[in-house]
Amino acid sequence: MAYEYAKRSAYLVLVDIRKDLLEVVVDRARRFGSPNVIAVPADVLVEEDCKRFVDTAVNHFGKCSFCISMAFGVDHLVNNAGIGRQCLFKNVDSVSKYTPIMDINFWGTVYATHYAIPHLRKSKGKIIVISSTCGWYPFPKLSFYNASKAALISFYETLRTEIGGDIGITIVTPGLIKTELTLSDSLPKEMRLIPMESKEECAKAIVKSACRGDTYLVHPSWVRLVFVWKAFFPELTEYFNRLAFTTRRHETDDSSLNQSTHLNKTE
Repeated sequence: MAYEYAKRSAYLVLVDIRKDLLEVVVDRARRFGSPNVIAVPADVLVEEDCKRFVDTAVNHFGKCSFCISMAFGVDHLVNNAGIGRQCLFKNVDSVSKYTPIMDINFWGTVYATHYAIPHLRKSKGKIIVISSTCGWYPFPKLSFYNASKAALISFYETLRTEIGGDIGITIVTPGLIKTELTLSDSLPKEMRLIPMESKEECAKAIVKSACRGDTYLVHPSWVRLVFVWKAFFPELTEYFNRLAFTTRRHETDDSSLNQSTHLNKTE
């Protein structure tokens, strides 16, 4: 997504917990066309870090905005931090091991939004929320992850109602995208039978949708059929989920946490 914004000549503030990877992305974003890119190492789980990178962005660009777009004159906050961990709930020995999923996926996004809203109001900016198909489809083994993504959808739908037209909010519910998270052990092996979309195509769709001002984006588009199936045939959905995911006896998966990039940038 950073590179897609860079191709549109956006000024970027890139935030990630992994300091060693940030500069690589900064250099590539510049080569893709961004006139100004800065990196801010931070952990979205820490509320003070979220305030710090918002303040850093505002102070760096010398105005109350995340970034100055040469083309659109609006500001974007892209909330993309996320981790996942698979397990069957019956195999959980301590629920506290899974609280980071909600802390990062939900609260990390809310923290950044809270500190960005005053600046986005002034610029009539946009918030892009990367939720997931798992936010409305009950994939087994991902109960905590599913709940965190469902919380994002509910929170930002409510926020959209509260703030009216001052700030645009695009809620993205991707299907399976080839990223670090989905290619890791965090993804149940049964889900690997589902077709995956490239991260490049997904990024193009997200940036285009955000700039267009869409309220929702489902990508790839065929994923909508899954939602229709769940809405009209909930009993069959549950039956096939059980058949595919929970009938085997060796269900002891408990994969390690993985954190993906958190992008905060303005266009």
